[in-house]
Amino acid sequence: MEMNESERTLRTPDANAAWPAGLDPRVDWSVMVRDAASGELLYERTPDRVLKTASIGKLFLLMEVMRAIEAGELGLHEVIDRDRMSPDDFCEDSGILYLLDQKTLTVHDLGFLIGAFSDNYATNLLVERVGLEHVQAFAKSQGFEHSALLDYVRMELRPNGPDDMSCGCARELCDYMMRLNAGTLVSPAASAQIERWLGADTDTSMASGAFNVDPLAHWEAGDPFQIRHKTGTESDVRCDVGIARHAPSGRTVAYAILANWDKARYGRLRDDVLTDMRRIGESMRQYIER
Repeated sequence: MEMNESERTLRTPDANAAWPAGLDPRVDWSVMVRDAASGELLYERTPDRVLKTASIGKLFLLMEVMRAIEAGELGLHEVIDRDRMSPDDFCEDSGILYLLDQKTLTVHDLGFLIGAFSDNYATNLLVERVGLEHVQAFAKSQGFEHSALLDYVRMELRPNGPDDMSCGCARELCDYMMRLNAGTLVSPAASAQIERWLGADTDTSMASGAFNVDPLAHWEAGDPFQIRHKTGTESDVRCDVGIARHAPSGRTVAYAILANWDKARYGRLRDDVLTDMRRIGESMRQYIER
């Protein structure tokens, strides 16, 4: 079957990377990879398709947190008391905060829990503090029309609520990372702080695994690769959105790779999806290493 333009493999004239010619057709994909310096499009597949993105929406929470800090509405080192600010759902799954005895944490530290472990309890505490409606309004004001944090993290979805905590398309989420890399997401200082939070991400199971960085410690400049990213996971969702830099070559890519599939029809496709995501990651690595 002939692919439409949004599904084609795209190569830049100087790219020495074998970009995947096709991805698993059982999966709904939304993918975009761009050279972060030139903005050149390197690879895409249905980048305007809006999909469920699980924890990717936490990126918009971090953006609103930094906006509020710069507006003087919130302090980076403001202390959040878990006993006084108690969200409806503690979400005892993703993250580690629910396992800890510590009752008070700063906004700064909650940001690291979200960046490093996609901590759902920390997410709900910060959403409670800044307001979900403010997260959504600021994202919309910045041009993110189809990508959003839709709700608090909930162990059980509400009957009349959204079918996932966030949604998005690769074009907008790749643009988020382009702005983050350029230091224009909110402000240079805000971009730097968000990047620092994301630089602690311990989930390298998807596209970022192609760079073989230490998943527990890849911030320091000693490694040739710098990965700043956020992942999202559900039983029928895998998403990896980020920046990948190669210090020796000076090349950087911004990327958004989103995958959803129908569990009832196809069953467990996790391994197949991760294989395709890794293939895209390997192509990104070839491109920036050149």
